Amino acid sequence: MARYSKSSGKDVESAVKRRNEGKLKRGKGGKGGTVKSRKQAIAIGLSEARAKGKKVPAKRKTAKKKTAKKKTASRKKKQ
Repeated sequence: MARYSKSSGKDVESAVKRRNEGKLKRGKGGKGGTVKSRKQAIAIGLSEARAKGKKVPAKRKTAKKKTAKKKTASRKKKQ
């Protein structure tokens, strides 16, 4: 079974084309300047496909930092 639909691949393709033409913009409302990275262009294309409701896997979730919990636990031990 395919992870991505064919039409989502076309959305990515169009985003990469816009990047090559210098028309793909970063940030909310495209106010952050032009995209220079190929990977960023692909990510923008995937998010646009996701917004249209096409078959694209969900975004990867980042791991939460556990450093804050460790510091508080070590402080309690010292007292």
